[in-house]
Amino acid sequence: MLPTDPTDEQRIGAALLRGGPDAMLTGLWAARRHGLRMMPEPNDVHILVPDRREITSAGFALVERSTRLPYPVMLGGVPAAPAYRAVLDAVRRMRNFESVQALLAEAVQRKRCSLIQLDRELSRGSQRGSAIPRRALATLLGGAESVAEADAWELWKSTGLPDAEWNVTVFDEQGGYVAKPDAWCDDIAFAWEIDSRAWHEEWDGYANTLARNARYAAAGIVVLQTLPMRLRTEPDRVAAELRAAYAAARSRPRPPVQRRP
Repeated sequence: MLPTDPTDEQRIGAALLRGGPDAMLTGLWAARRHGLRMMPEPNDVHILVPDRREITSAGFALVERSTRLPYPVMLGGVPAAPAYRAVLDAVRRMRNFESVQALLAEAVQRKRCSLIQLDRELSRGSQRGSAIPRRALATLLGGAESVAEADAWELWKSTGLPDAEWNVTVFDEQGGYVAKPDAWCDDIAFAWEIDSRAWHEEWDGYANTLARNARYAAAGIVVLQTLPMRLRTEPDRVAAELRAAYAAARSRPRPPVQRRP
């Protein structure tokens, strides 16, 4: 009988055995166990061990010694780093900005961790490999909750328009819910929506979009809708549309709507 390759679970178990007591899974494999998917296919099994333990990497076991071990969480019977640490340990070893941005954004949007946790850990942890994650996190700290919204944030800055607020909730004159636009200019009641199924989990289809747009219209709000792919394929045209829509909103009396963080 020919030997078979070890399963993923067997490789994880073997790496943790090599790490010994207090070892925990981190990086991409841990991020996957936290339910995240916007990442490259995991390969090496990345584990954390106490700094005092003289263990080195071998084979598929990537051993990282740390003076700042987090308290592990049990995921499927495996001790793993909490999501904020697992994600940052993963992205420090990634070289593609968009992949880093995607994983950070997914972790926040799926509520596996907060921006504050990521920012704090990035500041306190190892600075090796932190340049790309720091740049990606800066776009999210600007208010974006996804890669599409981060692209939108960058494009908005290029338009020369006044700063917008991101992901605030808007209510009509009677206090009724209108929408949570991606970008909002409160002084002129202008909304920008990046309509993307890929990034918004709570999507009930076309009818929801029509209902949202009807609420915008009833409240007198000028709204511009943009497909996320156009942020990269037609940035100049989208920027021109933003300026035109902004001017239209500014030219009419502001409706009595209110926004809340």
